[in-house]
Amino acid sequence: MLESGFLAKLLGRQQNTVIKAVDGISLDLYAGEILGLVGESGCGKSTLSRTILQLIQPTSGRVEFLGRDLTQLSPGELRRQRRDLQMVFQDPHACLNPMMTVGQGIADPLLIHGLANREEAAKKAHAMLARVGLTPTETYFDRFPGDLSGGQQQRVAIARALITQPKLIICDEPVSMLDATVQSQVLELMLDLKREFDLTYLFITHDLWVAKFLCDRIAVMQAGKVVELGPTEELFSHPHHPYTQTLLQAAPLFARQVQ
Repeated sequence: MLESGFLAKLLGRQQNTVIKAVDGISLDLYAGEILGLVGESGCGKSTLSRTILQLIQPTSGRVEFLGRDLTQLSPGELRRQRRDLQMVFQDPHACLNPMMTVGQGIADPLLIHGLANREEAAKKAHAMLARVGLTPTETYFDRFPGDLSGGQQQRVAIARALITQPKLIICDEPVSMLDATVQSQVLELMLDLKREFDLTYLFITHDLWVAKFLCDRIAVMQAGKVVELGPTEELFSHPHHPYTQTLLQAAPLFARQVQ
């Protein structure tokens, strides 16, 4: 839950109110799976993802990762833990440092976490560029993010997220700003990387086609709550909650499967 703003309290408005952006959610994410989180804009998907990463502090509850409650970690402990928790954002242009070259941006997490010296970090950055399909790597390493297309920028963002060899990657609408052809290419890349690096994904999307294509299980969010959770095929063929049924009926490609 997120408390109402300080300014509103100062002005005497909405005193003692609480805005429940995310409320009463209990989720288990299993190693090696892709758990989809779907729902309309404003339902709390991104707030939940940022709470998991402790970019937003919850007013109550726990966020357990590998047996540790992240809400109880010191800033130093949390920083060390974040090498295992990475995020791919919706807008790669906004999350990549425009003043850093592509190579510097990918190598930077290794230096931040003390996982490599500059020479080693550069070599690993070149290798990761090659792995996400940006070759020859010399063509991209010294360029700036603004020189790249949206799809290339997202590949750089994925490379940056993978460079510390994390166990969990939270993907917040990572293909929603890309055209259909590039979307497909990036999704296939993410599946290949999952298999190669034994990754676990929490995949946030409003696109039901993407969720069906990618996810092992799907959690449906409405107004800050998870209203339905189940295996992907089961959820699409036999949705139980009225909100899930409404979402599927609004997607023409899937309407025939839920009748």
